[in-house]
Amino acid sequence: MAYFDAASAAPLHSVARQALLASLDEGWADPARLYREGRRARVLLDAAREAAAEAVGCRPDELTFTSSGTRAVHTGIAGALAGRRRVGRHLIVSAVEHSSVLHSAESLEAAGGTVTQIPVDRTGRVDPAAYGDALRADTALACLQSANHEVGTEQPVAEVAEACRAAGVPLLVDAAQSLGWGPVEGDWSLLTASAHKWGGPAGVGLLVVRKGVRFAPQGPVDERESGRAAGFENIPAIVAAAASLRAVRAEAAEEALRLRELTERIRVRVPRAVPDVEVVGDPVRRLPGVVTFSCLYVDGEVLLHELDREGFSVSSGSSCTSSTLTPSHVLRAMGVLSEGNVRVSLPVGAAEEDVERFLEVLPGTVAAVREKLGAPVASEVAREEDVLVVDSLGKRCPIPVIELAKVIGDVPVGGLVRVLSDDEAARLDIPAWCEMRGQEYAGEEPADRGTAYLVRRAS
Repeated sequence: MAYFDAASAAPLHSVARQALLASLDEGWADPARLYREGRRARVLLDAAREAAAEAVGCRPDELTFTSSGTRAVHTGIAGALAGRRRVGRHLIVSAVEHSSVLHSAESLEAAGGTVTQIPVDRTGRVDPAAYGDALRADTALACLQSANHEVGTEQPVAEVAEACRAAGVPLLVDAAQSLGWGPVEGDWSLLTASAHKWGGPAGVGLLVVRKGVRFAPQGPVDERESGRAAGFENIPAIVAAAASLRAVRAEAAEEALRLRELTERIRVRVPRAVPDVEVVGDPVRRLPGVVTFSCLYVDGEVLLHELDREGFSVSSGSSCTSSTLTPSHVLRAMGVLSEGNVRVSLPVGAAEEDVERFLEVLPGTVAAVREKLGAPVASEVAREEDVLVVDSLGKRCPIPVIELAKVIGDVPVGGLVRVLSDDEAARLDIPAWCEMRGQEYAGEEPADRGTAYLVRRAS
């Protein structure tokens, strides 16, 4: 089985396993106690904090261990907003942030605060100038991920940090995806990360708050972790997290070159081998092991299941899954095709032969999934005056796009096709299809049910 979903959770690094097992015997006691067992635990905790701080590029007393990366984000945002409550309650985030950041933004809005979402281009990258323009007198905090979790695009953190620093606004960076590859550049104020993204154990997060940043921990406070993370520290997991971070950093430069070559192989060969594919994300400024592409006329859930049967564990930001019937917020913000979306994120040590086998298996798998979807029934196509109407109401993606593709040739050049759909994904996928196939997207209009999407035949 080839595991290609390291962006969700990387396999436990061998160094992490060794450190975890070793510290189980030495790190079980309360590090706040002064007896011998407590002192041993404290030594392990302090050493782990120093190692993690060195990797981040901060002081050890600026770094807090939390119970997860999500908890680090929630604690960091809440504490920073509370610390600057006299300034205001305005938060800036990008449209492609991790859900933990967006959920924190929703909580602020529910409590009466305001949030500005910065848009991204089709590669998933923000414009630093947009952050500068969004800064206001009442801005308490800005947030920006270092690299995107779905498409791998790296963000211009240093430039955004400079704009925020000039305005006196702290910047929180979610570095969950990138920290294993290197420190985050720029004059940021707060940083969060998650150990299971770089091969450490799950259940360990990092929260860094630079000295001088106004920060007020929320909720009940105890004496642990500077009052920022209540509860008994999981010292064996923390030790393993710090040890694995140091280990992956030692091999990061060489491994990044190798994984970039493998993902570039996928980026180039998939569109050649599989018709109607859009590779998404920045082609250059991206994480070493992540490549994402979307396949027209494919149900993403079915494709992932078929690839699993072939021995490949991949993930998707597609709208076409049973758990979410709306497009991925990342793909929607980018304005790219969402149907049939596949994210390949290679773990450290991924084998070249597994990538080659994936490239061999993928074309036939996609073709089989497309064949299973079938063709539209003739009765579903009608004409309203000079407009061809495709009734796709009640049908999930990618059926509306498939039916559009089947009938576009039935109208003369300059003629219109009106696609009726109540699937939110159509708002993203139909314009994306038009751009890929050289047709003109003429906009949308209300319908008795759902929405009517107008496509003009251009060729």
